[in-house]
Amino acid sequence: MNTASKSTPPFTTGAHAPRYLTADIPGIGGKLKARPQDFLVEEIPLYNPAGEGEHIFLFVEKRELTTLQLRDALSRHFKVKRNAIGHAGLKDKHAMTRQVISIHTPGKTPEDFPSFVHDRASVLWVDLHTNKLQRGHLKGNRFSIKVRGVDPLSVRQAKQSLDMLAKHGAPNRIGEQRFGFLMNNHLVGRAMILGDAQQALDLILSPKPGAPKGSVDARQAYADGRYRDGFELMPKVFKIERNLLRALSNEHPPAKALRAIDPTAAGFFISAFQSAVFNHVLNDRIETGTMDRLIEGDLAFVMKNRSSFVVTGEELSRDGSTLAQRVGDFELSPSGPMWGTTMPRASGQVGEHELRALADAGVATEDLHQCEDSGGYPMIGGDRRPMRIPVIDPEVEGGIDEHGAYIRCAFELPRGAFATTVMDEVMKCSSAGV
Repeated sequence: MNTASKSTPPFTTGAHAPRYLTADIPGIGGKLKARPQDFLVEEIPLYNPAGEGEHIFLFVEKRELTTLQLRDALSRHFKVKRNAIGHAGLKDKHAMTRQVISIHTPGKTPEDFPSFVHDRASVLWVDLHTNKLQRGHLKGNRFSIKVRGVDPLSVRQAKQSLDMLAKHGAPNRIGEQRFGFLMNNHLVGRAMILGDAQQALDLILSPKPGAPKGSVDARQAYADGRYRDGFELMPKVFKIERNLLRALSNEHPPAKALRAIDPTAAGFFISAFQSAVFNHVLNDRIETGTMDRLIEGDLAFVMKNRSSFVVTGEELSRDGSTLAQRVGDFELSPSGPMWGTTMPRASGQVGEHELRALADAGVATEDLHQCEDSGGYPMIGGDRRPMRIPVIDPEVEGGIDEHGAYIRCAFELPRGAFATTVMDEVMKCSSAGV
């Protein structure tokens, strides 16, 4: 094991706060998600259903419900396995969201099932399609967000920030929801990559400040080694924690117990680690003024088809103005690392800096390969991620309704982008810390 992997440097504790592209514009402050209805997200599909096929497509509106919780409810309703259900992306729990879900029901049509009834979800339309909906099969999302606890007259600053982001692009920072309510999902992912099952279990199950009140007694039972009591005390909503405690109560060793985590959730922890490293690199590019500028050694990200190509010094000398124009038109963007074994790597000083960021997180490339060779976890392959995202058709207004004053910001973002990172540039009161 590389010596870089044995330490836990400050980076992995979530100590790095975001660097703002709009730092010279005062933030409006305030609070997001005071009510679920204040944070509206509507998925923009990549294609329309064909009207025929073995997959039922539902356009579902949900509130205070994760996509995975919705998936489980639909699995029970349609009496199918979880892997028969598809979705294009994971939507926030603490919001009012609308997204398409597919259910594979060969030989059956929607009329063969009773209406889906749920106290936090409703079906807006139903159709049929020939294929399962896959992750990433969406064009983007349209957001309408009311910020509470603000002076409506601060709408000018909000507009200035959104106009600047529309011009240069918003930093494509992975938002705090990726890091969980304890803000340590990236540490769990790091432990998984390093094969430290005991540390991963401790990070998920140990008593911690800020843990949900309902889980406090169960966490203490885990710390005391009373795994069966912990399982019985842990609220059913915490499925990952319950599965781990049940495995431990059956005397499974840490490595085997950790495998009780649902593959989708395990991949989410790995992705959180990759995201933390990406955010670290992104902060540096903002500080150096190169978030929206291609430099030698970069892997330019082609926004239309998500491919990439190496930017050489010769190409910059020959076609620098053309490349700059394509960046300005959001055809291209500098990219950053979502580290993994097959991730295309930048070259020169850019590549060296990205490699140092991984080492600062306590992981070496050898650790990634060892994790994969040992059976590994999902998403270890890695990818490139654009440094910035277009903020499309922004709207801003201030007002007062029955719940008090607000400033409403609306905009469209491409898939994979976080509205909270855009709003953080507007509000500048982040607690993300990664």
